[in-house]
Amino acid sequence: MNTENELAGVIVAAENPLKEMLVNYVGNKFATDKDDGEFEVTVRMIVDALGHEFPEFVMIMAEENWVRGYQQGLDDATRLHSETPADAPREV
Repeated sequence: MNTENELAGVIVAAENPLKEMLVNYVGNKFATDKDDGEFEVTVRMIVDALGHEFPEFVMIMAEENWVRGYQQGLDDATRLHSETPADAPREV
């Protein structure tokens, strides 16, 4: 099972003020003296920076994702067991 999300490696374009702020901040944090000019920032780098410096934000996002996934699983299980196949024997 591959746990790495394809979006983690996507390079983020600073196309709005929030993204620009995050790209600049994370770029400055991860860039080294060897990096000249433009420094490409990925989604994974932003998540890592947020996880280190703003764990409360990342935690609430993870909790929300977990709750939604759990609820979806419960909904699927309920739907699966509530549907009666047409050829199922009927109780008399």
